Amino acid sequence: QVQLAESGGGSVQPGGSLRLSCAASGTIFSVAAMGWYRQAPGKQRELVATSSRGGSTNYIDSVKGRFTISRDNAKTTVLLQMNNLKPEDTGVYYCWARVLLADHWGQGVQVTVSS
Repeated sequence: QVQLAESGGGSVQPGGSLRLSCAASGTIFSVAAMGWYRQAPGKQRELVATSSRGGSTNYIDSVKGRFTISRDNAKTTVLLQMNNLKPEDTGVYYCWARVLLADHWGQGVQVTVSS
């Protein structure tokens, strides 16, 4: 069993910042990658940012230059620093981890960007 504990999120005004954190625990043999997905109301879940065990990162185009993902492999933790937030960033953000060949998901945290 793999548990993903998420923290962060909240409500901010456009241009504000938030930091999300996710820590994996439980039965973990190998964590190939961790990251964040989000789902806006009425939309499909989409990748936001991922970080592989080797250190490579991947971002959806709309967040490049604004979001930064970092991975602490020793603590099996992934952070997402979100700057210059826009209303279109609003949604539920889910932590994701690839352990062996299985995907694991957090419960999700709400991010709301509005005036």
